[in-house]
Amino acid sequence: MKDPEEHQVKSRRPLSKPTERRRRCRRRSQCKPEKFQETELDPHLASSATSKSLVFHQRPGYGQLGTKCLVKANHFLADISVSDLSHYNVKITPEVTSRKTSKAIIAELVRVHRNTDLATRLPVYDGGRNFYTAGLLPFTCKEFSVTLSEDDDATNGTREREFKVVIKFATHVSMYQLRDLLSGKQVDNPQEALTVFDIVLRELAAQSYVSIGRFLYSPDVRKPQQLGGGLESWRGFYQSIRPTQMGLSLNIDMSSMAFIEPLPVIDFVAQILGKDVHSKPLSDADRVKIKKALRGVKVEVTHRGNFRRKYRISGLTSQPTRELIFPLDEQMNMKSVVDYFQEMYGFTIKYSHLPCLQVGSQRKVNYLPMEACKIVEGQRYTKGLNEKQITSLLKFSCQRPREQEADILQTMQQNNYDNNPYAKEFGISIDSKLASVEARVLPPPWLKYHDTGREKEYLPQVGQWNMMNKKVINGSTVRYWACINFSRSVQESTARGFCQQLVQMCQISGMEFSQDPVIPIYSARPDQVKKALIYVHSAAMDKLCGKELELLIAILPDNNGSLYGDLKRICETDLGLISQCCLTKHVFKINRQYLANVALKINVKMGGRNTVLLDALSWRIPLVSDIPTIIFGADVTHPESGEDSCPSIAAVVASQDWPEVTKYAGLVCAQPHREELIQDLFRSWKDPQRGVTYGGMIRELLLSFKKATGQKPLRIIFYRDGVSEGQFYQVLLYELDAIRKACASLEPSYQPPVTFVVVQKRHHTRLFANNHDDRNSTDKSGNILPGAVVDSKICHPSEFDFYLCSHAGIQGTSRPAHYHVLWDENNFSADEIQSLTNNLCYTYARCTRSVSVVPPAYYAHLAAYRARFYMEPDVVEINKLRGTRSKEGPVRPLPALKEKVKNVMFYC
Repeated sequence: MKDPEEHQVKSRRPLSKPTERRRRCRRRSQCKPEKFQETELDPHLASSATSKSLVFHQRPGYGQLGTKCLVKANHFLADISVSDLSHYNVKITPEVTSRKTSKAIIAELVRVHRNTDLATRLPVYDGGRNFYTAGLLPFTCKEFSVTLSEDDDATNGTREREFKVVIKFATHVSMYQLRDLLSGKQVDNPQEALTVFDIVLRELAAQSYVSIGRFLYSPDVRKPQQLGGGLESWRGFYQSIRPTQMGLSLNIDMSSMAFIEPLPVIDFVAQILGKDVHSKPLSDADRVKIKKALRGVKVEVTHRGNFRRKYRISGLTSQPTRELIFPLDEQMNMKSVVDYFQEMYGFTIKYSHLPCLQVGSQRKVNYLPMEACKIVEGQRYTKGLNEKQITSLLKFSCQRPREQEADILQTMQQNNYDNNPYAKEFGISIDSKLASVEARVLPPPWLKYHDTGREKEYLPQVGQWNMMNKKVINGSTVRYWACINFSRSVQESTARGFCQQLVQMCQISGMEFSQDPVIPIYSARPDQVKKALIYVHSAAMDKLCGKELELLIAILPDNNGSLYGDLKRICETDLGLISQCCLTKHVFKINRQYLANVALKINVKMGGRNTVLLDALSWRIPLVSDIPTIIFGADVTHPESGEDSCPSIAAVVASQDWPEVTKYAGLVCAQPHREELIQDLFRSWKDPQRGVTYGGMIRELLLSFKKATGQKPLRIIFYRDGVSEGQFYQVLLYELDAIRKACASLEPSYQPPVTFVVVQKRHHTRLFANNHDDRNSTDKSGNILPGAVVDSKICHPSEFDFYLCSHAGIQGTSRPAHYHVLWDENNFSADEIQSLTNNLCYTYARCTRSVSVVPPAYYAHLAAYRARFYMEPDVVEINKLRGTRSKEGPVRPLPALKEKVKNVMFYC
């Protein structure tokens, strides 16, 4: 067995000044317990660090640790020769709300006037107010008259509409800032110049693809695949210009998206309902379901030959078509819809038992029979997908690295940037080869297990291992447990056998676990979840003479609707009870690997530890082991798109053990809809009795760390998930200030140094092996090896960021996590922060694999996802019916977690 010392990064740099003065505690016993001296908060002190203009942390150098190798990245070097970009404002009269129409107007203007008034310039337009040219136009302000042809309902032909377009010079778009950034100087992001190049490269493709933000989709990229429920998946690509160390880079990635199938509306309705609708009338429930699915969808009429007028559906009639009448004229002469279509168009309505589609405005409603309409192609589906549709979409989009790389290169070839007239006009040339980048594969950390197991220490191979011959390092004790069976198909004897096997696995894993439940296994109906939980909880307390039940095992049906969420809400916010849910399919087919993973989850939920980094126990982790260090993870999850009534949920977790940094307590809170800044990090309010009072998640977790370890944290490392690049400054400014204030509220002079790292998974950089056939440079799935880190060439020109692929691939192409160190008062070297982050990925509690995102950020995501179940179902439904946005009024707080729950890893 190799000495773990070989794999340790030594701290070669001095600690930041606030830390240098502190005594370095090499053993916990050497550190005297410290108390917080609470006094009133000095607001000037709290904000001092963040009141000045923040500047993102600069790269301290490049990492050297690990085995060097070459990888390819889906970045293509872009060369820009143009030096003069001009920005013009566009005003169209009468005002146009459709971007498509706006673009058509400007395209017509350019077609007619390019060789005259526009001095042969080929401009680009964003569909709003912005119009860009390479160089100046021969005027500063000019009005144009543009005539556009469109369908005319009255004449069955086309009609011409005239628009006035004013183009007015706004500003020069500076290229100096961009050049300074690319040369490594610290400047503000030259966003406008980057936006112009993004628009230029998208302009031509958008004419033949469906453009959605930076994504472009077409049914011709690959044959669409049906997802069920009237949906299909389209293939497309993402493209974006990014400033990198190698210069400007075009990032291209493949993508899949759900679109509404261009079906006749009757066929779409049949798919939505999962039944034939040609003969039987619809029920009220069917009508509600159809109305929800069709509202906002664009259709074209099919009953008028080649004249295919398009409409957007606003609703559905409550009566069948055969009962519908409407006024023909102002004299209120009434006509039935059936007669009107027969007389006006010679169209016989066959399915008059179905309702009509309502199109147009509320003032002038038009009725269209379903059978006379077809869904327009190319409409993205924006509502939530069901599980079956998600599975189908993932299957469609899942590609091995070799295939994904080939598709990216093929997309580059099809886009043919060399012959793109817009790229030529703006002096952009794109390299056709993937960027070749130097990477390093960081060594895995040694893991410590319990000394009573045969394998006390273990070095993981290729990011995965198992619990064979190992026992958890700190086994929890479960004396009092019970089981509720909510699955009708599981007999009591089967449930009993499963529980015995699970108990046995927990014991083998190193836990103390009572053989028998406190009360016999209780069977209950899923719709009686609250009643069953209260009964089992009180029956167990009666049997135990007032002692608390410690663990509930719940057997759930495979398709259990709201049962899982209801059970978690009641257990964690009402009863203060830790629960472990198991699906019926796992109860029938008992798999030892499954039982081992469940045992790991139960152990940490009950307050145990599964494994610890060996270097943590031997006090050898730079900038963690020297002084009491707390590691935070934070995330905000937002409601699904199209769901605009629910609040966002913020979660913060923090390590509660030092030097092990393995146990994380978690807190959650609701906040306004789509709000990204975490509102509850720090709070102060006036209490009539106690005066100024302080609270918030950071403060509470600092206090719980102090309670658990006997030390106050002297260093803070904060991993923040889910922040887009455009929000970096805002999030850092607000949340760093909240951390400062939370610390100062505990003790005025208490300001531990903070390292603030943003973690991103929703980016589009992919890393591929330099040679897909070299088995030594890939894992079983064909992906790059776990531990691969890149901090050069495709990374930011001056700021401190890196890509880390810390996990082994399972299927598809692995996505590395992108870490951006925005603020660092602890002076981490590149090796130190990269090594710490990679090593922490091996301590994730729920499985024996290194994970793709640093565990504190992962745990925060799990806690935020769990808290969505805490919202009372009736409140969610009322908001949906009202359609109110949470930002408009106060957010109803989530029910509080019980003390017994929030100090353990309940979210695992």
